[in-house]
Amino acid sequence: MKLILLTHVFATVFMTGLIWFVQIVHYPLFASVGREQFRTYEQLHQRLTTWVVGPVMLIELATAVLLLKFSPEKASGLIRIGLGLIGLIWVATATLSVPAHNSLAIDFTDAAYRKLVTTNWIRTIAWTARGMLVLVMTHRCMK
Repeated sequence: MKLILLTHVFATVFMTGLIWFVQIVHYPLFASVGREQFRTYEQLHQRLTTWVVGPVMLIELATAVLLLKFSPEKASGLIRIGLGLIGLIWVATATLSVPAHNSLAIDFTDAAYRKLVTTNWIRTIAWTARGMLVLVMTHRCMK
């Protein structure tokens, strides 16, 4: 149980830090790439980013499910809320972020770029809430 919890905390805190970096630094820099180079840049961004975030998102989901199955009763409510936030993150990723990235991989448009940056706040806020939840959950489990 402790290893599952610690792995879950790592995955969530990692993704929380990464999403803030993406929101504040990485996505704003997209506008500076230049239209001629942007298509290649975006395609590389998608391929390379998948190798970083994909495994960690899967670990976060898997450990959340395991925690729900094996958690002490005092943490189950927080785990359920956290799983709901994971659902929100995955849905926002699939329905908002991925389509915006796919559009940008074809051609940089201001509309697709604004959609990406604006809708990414959903994931940023959800992962921030998850980060706080896992810290509270960890504290409760340590008692």
